[in-house]
Amino acid sequence: MTPPTGDLGLRERKKRARTDAIVDAAQRLVLERGLDAVTVEEIAEAAEISPRTFFNYFESKDDAVLGQGSFELGAEVREAFAAGGPDGRLTADLEVLVRSMLDAFAGPGKHQGEQMLEILQREPRLLGRHFAWFERHKAQVVALFERRHQAVPLPADPEMCAMVVFVVTRAAMDDWVRTDHTGEVGDRVPHVLARLAAILTA
Repeated sequence: MTPPTGDLGLRERKKRARTDAIVDAAQRLVLERGLDAVTVEEIAEAAEISPRTFFNYFESKDDAVLGQGSFELGAEVREAFAAGGPDGRLTADLEVLVRSMLDAFAGPGKHQGEQMLEILQREPRLLGRHFAWFERHKAQVVALFERRHQAVPLPADPEMCAMVVFVVTRAAMDDWVRTDHTGEVGDRVPHVLARLAAILTA
């Protein structure tokens, strides 16, 4: 039985709150002690969760410090997009896809983003982890576009289409931060797509 929409919203808010608590704890400890002096167990204790729960949200200490959790698109979203839907128009379907990605991974808040940049300056070796995380998730989205291309030919190669998805995702998150997190981050997607269209047709 599918839970009511309200339950899903509450569950998502609780998930994001716990994610924020883990990132806050990880960044605070690392800024105080340095990366090597902090353990997953200490981060979990500071966030008032168990180490086992920590790994439900992040693959490693480094990912928690960077605020880059794992995200998994729902099977229904993946299959509908790969089949050429849900609308049939690429721009409309991109909006659904990006919204789903943002729901699965909201990314760091403004202060967390600022602290992440400070930590990257102190611990430049984390840049490798950041790029590896991006490439791993980019590959998943490229594979999704490759499947869609078999059903409905794309206007560009799957890798370029995937890059557009990540640009729109990042722009929506940045726009949401600039508006002091007003509304839902997914609500920024139509504005970003409209601005992108205006740039390309100018």
